[in-house]
Parts: sequence; C-alpha cells; structure tokens
Amino acid sequence: MMTRSTANTHDTAPRLFVPAPLRDGAEIAASPEHAHYLGGVLRRESGDVARLFNGADGEWLARLTFARRDRLTFSVEQQLRPQTPEPGPWLLFALLKRDATDLVVRQAVELGASRVLPVITTRTNAARVNDVRLRAIAIEAAEQSERLTVPSIDPPARLDAVLAAWPADRRLFAAIERSHNPPPPARTGPAALLVGPEGGFTQTEQAWLSGLPAVTPISLGSFVLRAETAAAAGQTLLLAMGWAEYVAPNLKRTPESPSTPCPTP
Repeated sequence: MMTRSTANTHDTAPRLFVPAPLRDGAEIAASPEHAHYLGGVLRRESGDVARLFNGADGEWLARLTFARRDRLTFSVEQQLRPQTPEPGPWLLFALLKRDATDLVVRQAVELGASRVLPVITTRTNAARVNDVRLRAIAIEAAEQSERLTVPSIDPPARLDAVLAAWPADRRLFAAIERSHNPPPPARTGPAALLVGPEGGFTQTEQAWLSGLPAVTPISLGSFVLRAETAAAAGQTLLLAMGWAEYVAPNLKRTPESPSTPCPTP
C-alpha cells in the first residue's frame, strides 16, 4: 500500500511561485490563495510537500504545516534546482482583446519568452491591459511549465516608441503575413519576435519595419494565422532555429547544418 509520503513525490508535488526569499530552514507564511488551493482544492495536509520558486533562488522543497485550513506555513528544506538564466527571446505583439491577450501571454511564458511587450500599431483594436491579471497568468504559466523565472510584462506602448529605444544587439524578427520572406536563420543570440494585429501591419508599417537595421522580416508560412496563433508559431520557430540561449546545446541546430535531411532507411 502506497503511503502519503511516497505518493507525494517531488516530481508530482504542487509547484508555486512565492515572493519571499528561499533558503534552507526558512519559514514562509503562505498566502490565503495558496492555503486554499493546497488545503481546499488539492486536499493536501500537514507533512505533505510543495515545490517553491521565486525567480531568483532556484527551486526548493518545502514541507506544509496547516494551523487551520486557511492558514499555512511553508518550511523550506532543500534546494531541488539552482537558479539558472532563462534568456529566451522577447515577444512583441499588437495588443488584442482580453481573452486573446491572455492566451498570448500564457503561451509566451510556456514557450520561454523572457520579456513580453504589448505594442500599439495602426490597426490595434485595444489600448489597455489589466496588469494584475496578466501577471497572475504569467505566474500560473511559469508554475505549470516548470520555469524558474516569470518574464516581465511591459505596459502597452506605441510600436514606434519601443523601436526608437531598441537595443542594437537584439535581432527583431517581424512576422509579415502574405510575404515571401524566408524563415529566421539557424543561429544563437539575443532575439525578439514581432507579431502584428488582426488585419496585419499596414503597407506603411511594413515599409518602415523593413528599413530598420535591427529588423528582419520573416514569413510564418503560406497560411494567414490568427494573431495569437502567429505568436505561438513564431516563438516555436525561433526556438527550433536556436534563438534561445538556455536550450540545451545538443538540441540546438547549428548554422552549418540548418536543415540536415533525415537518413533514408
């Protein structure tokens, strides 16, 4: 018969983001939301464990102690993973309606984006975001995807203002629909993806982007994608071509062999 201690293994223990410092022996008061989630939803009890991370100190195992169902203390016991950098590509996307924006942020975190920048273009049909809501979505996605960091989410800004201060060493791949641009090359280094609004960039915006030194226009294929689909597809493409420094070296494609054919049986 499986006991509670063996059933609640490290790999299957709930994983939560906490703002407190994490170190051996630390005692952390859980938020009411975490206490309700662990005690009321997951039916965890005192003596069970959870995995905690804060974006700075790695991932730690903590023992649960319930004073009552809505009062919980985390007793930090051991580090499971040291903190490592996660310098994934940035994502710039033309702000969308609420549900679509939520999806873009969630998928961006799951796909390793290190910074998310909502931008306003000519055809953008929204101008505001709920900062608290998007932060909560990003944290939940980081917990689920086992990231050690939660990417920053910038407040919405005009695209021209963002690109006026663009860092010279970060390549920006602009996804242009109905174009014959090639996909991004296989390479490593700081990168970002720009996805336009519903209806795409205007001709004026496309010409302007093509003339910027840091911008490389790319195509995501022959089909016209929804904006939220294009964001996920573009990020996946950058990952596949090696534009994420934290991807294990054996998983990166090298510039010398960007499209090695499969062996013939």
